[in-house]
Amino acid sequence: MPKIKFRYNSAPAPSPLADDVERKIDWYRQRGHEVPPRKLIKTPEQIEGIRLSGIVNTGVLDLVENSIRPGMSTAEIDRLVYDYTVSHGAVPAPLNYEGFPKSVCTSVNEVVCHGIPDEKVLLREGDIVNVDVSTILNGYYSEASRMFLIGDVPAEKRRLVEVTEECLRIGAKAAKPYGFVGDIGAAIQRHAEKNGYSVVRDLCGHGVGLEFHEEPEVAHYGHRGTGMLLVPGMVFTIEPMINMGDWRVTVDERDDWTVRTRDGLPSAQWEHTFVMTGNGLKILTH
Repeated sequence: MPKIKFRYNSAPAPSPLADDVERKIDWYRQRGHEVPPRKLIKTPEQIEGIRLSGIVNTGVLDLVENSIRPGMSTAEIDRLVYDYTVSHGAVPAPLNYEGFPKSVCTSVNEVVCHGIPDEKVLLREGDIVNVDVSTILNGYYSEASRMFLIGDVPAEKRRLVEVTEECLRIGAKAAKPYGFVGDIGAAIQRHAEKNGYSVVRDLCGHGVGLEFHEEPEVAHYGHRGTGMLLVPGMVFTIEPMINMGDWRVTVDERDDWTVRTRDGLPSAQWEHTFVMTGNGLKILTH
């Protein structure tokens, strides 16, 4: 099974919660539901810091979108990401994270995620590629990824990319204040399987903001009404990985990072960082 490289670290405690939020959380706690610890509920100042990090993160992806082309190496994408990020006073979060050697993940065709940029990996006509960017600005983390179509892409791969983006939107719409993490995964799984695809189960979205990976784990499959309670102030990613074939994956033993579909069929992923508000999710990585 893939090794999920998540590390949950303690974060500074936010300011006291409003009384009504405390009462609602306690109501769910008394009924046996999993509720978030206070450290997962960000203050307005912390949310603003994450939002500003997200602006840089979005700028990186915009640059990639304007630059990506057939014949480009994934190492060239890595250099673009590094140069843009540091020129804006930020740090690429993946660089040297638990040994990851580059500033961005570039995952082509059957690579699900964690693809390592390489001079020898050239983008070719008909490829689909996920570029996954994570940024630290003034100590605040943001993360997002986009799929890019290289040249004339076959219709079946294009449809996979489109349905995966739909899964992200549908999952975000399913997330409501005082709903549950499982509501997100249930909505994504239903839409993916309705379209004949499968949802990767070995990797997931996650809390983010004060650390690269925080609680909760946001699975992209599952059942409504399960998992952690969603409370205003929580910040997390939704990043469905949808496979054309079977959901099972393997990790490359040579680098211990690159995740591929076990059957060699294409995979796609889209991702945003969101904050839960009293009215639903708000994107922090436009």
